[in-house]
Amino acid sequence: MRIEMRMMLLAFTAVLALQAENPAEPFARSKEYPWMSVSTWKGMHEAMVKRAKEGGIDLRFLGDSITQGWGSNAVWEKYYGAEKAVNFGIGGDTTQNVLWRIMNGELEGLSPKVVVLLIGTNNFGLNGDSVDGVAKGVAAVVQTLRKKMPKTRVLLLGVFPRDEKPKTDGRNKIAKLNEQLSKMEDRKSVRYLDLGPKFLQPDGSISKDIMPDFLHLSEKGYQIWAESMDPLLREMLK
Repeated sequence: MRIEMRMMLLAFTAVLALQAENPAEPFARSKEYPWMSVSTWKGMHEAMVKRAKEGGIDLRFLGDSITQGWGSNAVWEKYYGAEKAVNFGIGGDTTQNVLWRIMNGELEGLSPKVVVLLIGTNNFGLNGDSVDGVAKGVAAVVQTLRKKMPKTRVLLLGVFPRDEKPKTDGRNKIAKLNEQLSKMEDRKSVRYLDLGPKFLQPDGSISKDIMPDFLHLSEKGYQIWAESMDPLLREMLK
């Protein structure tokens, strides 16, 4: 009997583990990272819920640390300072975390003209998720945004390249993921834009001037992002 109970508990634990690893299921942050505690993450989420309830937002950026990194740098002020824009990026987030956030208050009272969505790189770097799994996770985020904010258009960005040199495992996974993400565009409610090539040198490498750690952007990198995205974004904001 004890053996049977133990086997049942192990099976139940295995099911929970699989669920927690599903990129298309919402999960609150439960992992502690050196750069951010769970309590800090929850505090950031609560602040975003409060900001959402205040309304008055036309443009919303949603994602992980790459989005969070906009902060209030000079590029943000130049391109979005005069807009009713907010930055809802949290470092370390995966598709699971973003799904949980937007299903737990971060969309309340909101109907922005455009949401700029960039998510997925941490599913590879931190979770080791499969390409198909991450694609399903991003699709779940897009579907949730569309369901909760039917008048809002989504500008879905291809995941940015990472790693200094081309043809790494990370680069290959991102290329395969972006191929799937591109198919989510309907040219009406959802537009897709791959800015990846803009960050690369002619030989396919990444310069430290653009990504100091070959993942996160410098101010020069954010300038490339804003400048390259601006024509399509302005069209969508009309």
